Amino acid sequence: MEKVLLRMARQLAAFDEASLMSLWQAYAERVNRFEPSKRWEEAVLVLGMIQAMRFKNQLFNHHWAAAAAPGATTAGGEQGTRREDGLRPVPSQAPADAGKRGKLLTLRPKEDGEA
Repeated sequence: MEKVLLRMARQLAAFDEASLMSLWQAYAERVNRFEPSKRWEEAVLVLGMIQAMRFKNQLFNHHWAAAAAPGATTAGGEQGTRREDGLRPVPSQAPADAGKRGKLLTLRPKEDGEA
């Protein structure tokens, strides 16, 4: 199971965030329209993967900025301001509604008679 998950993580990491974020709105809308189907479950997982990529990039950039700050300590406790491991910050694209902090989806079961 772990090998499969790691392979999926490597495949997801190969995509750029901008391409994934272009799909965010469509999948958020699909997830918002609950239906007890495999198609809905898959949409939830796709949306989760898109969110996971964004979270990974934001977390990476947060740690990158903290490590680059003057007087910052590295993971080993050493003080320094340069990165010598060859890593670069991950470019991050703000979603179309960047002025908002986020969108909360209200998911509720369908009432009898709703299509």
